[in-house]
Amino acid sequence: MDISTVRTGFIGFGSMAGAICEGLLKKDAVPAANIYACARNQERLKAKCGKLGINALASAEDVASASDIVVIAVLPEQVEAVVKSAAQALKGKIIFSIAAGVDCSMYDEWLGEGYNHISTIPNTPVAVGEGIIAAESRHTLTDEQLALFEGVFSRIAKIEYFSPELLSLGGTGAGCTPAFVDVFIEALADGLVKHGMSRAQAYAIVPQMMKGTAEYMMQSGLHPGALKDAVCSPGGTTIVGISALEECGFRHAVIHAIDRIMEK
Repeated sequence: MDISTVRTGFIGFGSMAGAICEGLLKKDAVPAANIYACARNQERLKAKCGKLGINALASAEDVASASDIVVIAVLPEQVEAVVKSAAQALKGKIIFSIAAGVDCSMYDEWLGEGYNHISTIPNTPVAVGEGIIAAESRHTLTDEQLALFEGVFSRIAKIEYFSPELLSLGGTGAGCTPAFVDVFIEALADGLVKHGMSRAQAYAIVPQMMKGTAEYMMQSGLHPGALKDAVCSPGGTTIVGISALEECGFRHAVIHAIDRIMEK
């Protein structure tokens, strides 16, 4: 199938589905005319779809029938009922699940053989084409379907495959940690504002600093510790700041946050 003609549908159209849709439109991965969505609140759905220029449909069956790729974006506890209700229309389609905790084995149990599905956990930066999609390495897509899935969604995210037992951890690394970064950005900005910088300027330079630092690490292939060492001159200001972070248990706090998420 030609990627330029692929039709993508969303069953459920909350925040994450909306972010994926925005990314697809921003990156010209799928034209608005080829995107469909349904949700329980039809009034809200029509308003969101109208704003994006995509098609609002009445039911899960309608979306599945209209689409080549069907994004299952309802709450985890609703997935079983939704896919069973649309089972006939889902036959032969690429079922792209973004519901946390819903894996390949569960779809196999609910739908049986003959369905093509992949379970994932994406993160919100997909909205600007800079996301991560943590995908389960065990799936039932054909080679052709997998190539189509990657061809469309690699335009808005890095797709990283995890074994079934590590999918939840991959989702934590991709899906939860943007909130950590947001808090860090806010805290850095607060520190600068405390010493006299305007809020607007602080929010202009801190996100760009983080974006540039991450890009530098990825392009250079250098270990983050090596990049940190390169900035920490003997007796300089940066090492003083690093020391202050360590006094406050910065690394331990970050690792502990991951521990607590995985215990939930």
